[in-house]
Amino acid sequence: MDLELTGTVCVVTGASSGIGLETARRLAAEGARVLLVGRDAETLGAAAAQVGGEALAADVTVPEDAERIVARAEALGGIGVLVNNAGTSYARALDDLTDEDWHGQFELHVLGPMRLMRAAAPRMAARGGGRIVNVTSSAGKRPSQTNAAYSVTKAAQLSLSRLFADAWAAEGVLVNAVAPGPVASPLWMAAGGLAEQTAAARGVSREEAIAIQEAKVPLGRFARPGEIADVVVFLCSARASTVTGAAWSADGGAVAIIV
Repeated sequence: MDLELTGTVCVVTGASSGIGLETARRLAAEGARVLLVGRDAETLGAAAAQVGGEALAADVTVPEDAERIVARAEALGGIGVLVNNAGTSYARALDDLTDEDWHGQFELHVLGPMRLMRAAAPRMAARGGGRIVNVTSSAGKRPSQTNAAYSVTKAAQLSLSRLFADAWAAEGVLVNAVAPGPVASPLWMAAGGLAEQTAAARGVSREEAIAIQEAKVPLGRFARPGEIADVVVFLCSARASTVTGAAWSADGGAVAIIV
């Protein structure tokens, strides 16, 4: 299947590892010109070298960086695809979350993507259209007690996606969200990641914490980062030409709803 991405300038945030890296890899394999964005220049450079893309060290929570990211994409030939993937979570009880925690999650998951979409969508529209995909979470559809701030801001990101989809559909800019469940990415599996954090919070081993999480998923396992990236890349493509305003679950059936 030809996804018609050859030569398309694609921006992927949070591209140093996990879903972002696999998305960048697949876009590059389709012939796209990929700009990988992340905060750590060294890690990001290695990732860009892996996939044959270009690297830009930037922080999506810094307001000025949104315009800088899009301007770099414009210099590469004009932004055609934006994947808002940057994000993080941590295991923290509701009563332990500080105002700083809430603000930090809102900046990362809502204001950061909003600024990038605000900068990118008019440029895409001026060229006849484009694609925006926001990587959200199943926690935005069904709140998780593991990190309430993450859940609430991911729900806000889903709503933000729909707002931009409605605002820009007539201009050919299609905006969608992908909502993964637990993914075997560094966020969960790396040293100090969610697996170890939840194990410590529950007083169980790391392996037991992972097994508990897997038991909540009808497929019985974590997704692989590439499986989520496959969904994202399809929504970036010409093949998804009638899809906008959608929130595609890619959670192994974890959230028992059909929207």
